[in-house]
Amino acid sequence: MFRSKTKRMVINTDQLSFHFGSQQVVKSVSLQVPEGSIYGFLGPNGAGKTTTIKLLLNLLHADNGTIKLFDKDILTHRIEILSQIGSLIEQPAIYSHLSGRENLRNRALLLQVPAARVDEMLELVRLKQAANKKAGQYSLGMKQRLGIALALLSDPKLIILDEPTNGLDPNGIIEIRQLLMRLVQEQGKTVFVSSHLLAEIERMATHVGIINHGQLVFQGTIEDLQGLSKPLVHIELSDSADAANLLTRSGFTINDVQEGNIFVPYTSKEETGRINALLNQNGHVVYAIGKVQKDLENLFLSITQNT
Repeated sequence: MFRSKTKRMVINTDQLSFHFGSQQVVKSVSLQVPEGSIYGFLGPNGAGKTTTIKLLLNLLHADNGTIKLFDKDILTHRIEILSQIGSLIEQPAIYSHLSGRENLRNRALLLQVPAARVDEMLELVRLKQAANKKAGQYSLGMKQRLGIALALLSDPKLIILDEPTNGLDPNGIIEIRQLLMRLVQEQGKTVFVSSHLLAEIERMATHVGIINHGQLVFQGTIEDLQGLSKPLVHIELSDSADAANLLTRSGFTINDVQEGNIFVPYTSKEETGRINALLNQNGHVVYAIGKVQKDLENLFLSITQNT
């Protein structure tokens, strides 16, 4: 688990638990989300991500545990806390018969937000040219950006998004990613975003939490997660069994042997060179040799499948 010495935790839960009937769907989850971070909340479908988000937003009430946002308890400071949060859970709540601008104006009136914020939000999410177009005619990516604009109208400090890229094409996913990164880098927001797409979170997140079967099985920086994947030397050659025996006799540890492939733990470029020289000197033709690392998507699968 990570501990930030310089930044406060915008979200801090302790032993958070929740049951639907007899089924426990959130099990003693302790989240720590630093200020100014993009926190990727990862897990397979049905892992408990949306339920946890609803607990954070006080849409559901925890059976056990505590929730603190901005260092204050959600139960005793609910209105003060929620006024500083913008959220989008799954699909945005928009009026299809109204234009994008009209949707934002209506929400601005409801929130008593200055009308000038409407154009600011349209500019921020890059919908200004489509502002007068009916929202029902928007692409899925445009609807998601409008939903984020609605969530940002009140200038919240914390943005909580549940699967914001669901159903989007690659261009739509890139648009949402770039927008979230701009919000953190240019406006100092904190973003908590749930997803089951690790590869996408890897491109933008600073911190990661992985939930599976309701339990938090990993929490840390993106570098901490990458550190769990130990690098290997991948050797491609003709006689892998004989070569593996030679390496073992020479004191090298064998991680895996497949037909035509050997994997040994990576320690340095120099040792990789010594392995190559040893194999060549003993008559083995090495077709390829190099450092490889398990990508984070496979690492995510191994973490969730083993819990």
